[in-house]
Amino acid sequence: MHTVNGIVCAALSLSLVVLLNKQDKILFRLSPVFLMVVAVSFSMLIGVLWEFFEFGVDRIMKKDMQKDTWVSEISTVSLDTGSDSRVTTISQIEKVTINDSEVVLDGYLDIGLYDTMEDLFVTFVGAVSFNLFAAIYSKKHSRL
Repeated sequence: MHTVNGIVCAALSLSLVVLLNKQDKILFRLSPVFLMVVAVSFSMLIGVLWEFFEFGVDRIMKKDMQKDTWVSEISTVSLDTGSDSRVTTISQIEKVTINDSEVVLDGYLDIGLYDTMEDLFVTFVGAVSFNLFAAIYSKKHSRL
């Protein structure tokens, strides 16, 4: 779904510029590279707004739109006991304590970060893929 979002939003932003270029009163003369940057940026903006929406629904309505991920290793500065903020890595997490009772889990439960980053990455891939397709298509058909 997020890859399709990247493609559709990139196509929409490029289509809007083409439509505006057909107007007599408004004429845009923008470089193709700039158009591609704008198309990818627009796709990413929509992707980020969607992730804000997912986060809001999770927090306000107590849903789970940002799917959780089991992680067996984390790196953090929050667990550093010194004052120099060194990165501490905890690997092979096999058990987790929640509210003073031991709960056997498959690892550390990440609450949405991996889902959000994967969603934004595939949105980016979709937008860049469409732009590459559009660039190749426009070069081949520029003589028409």
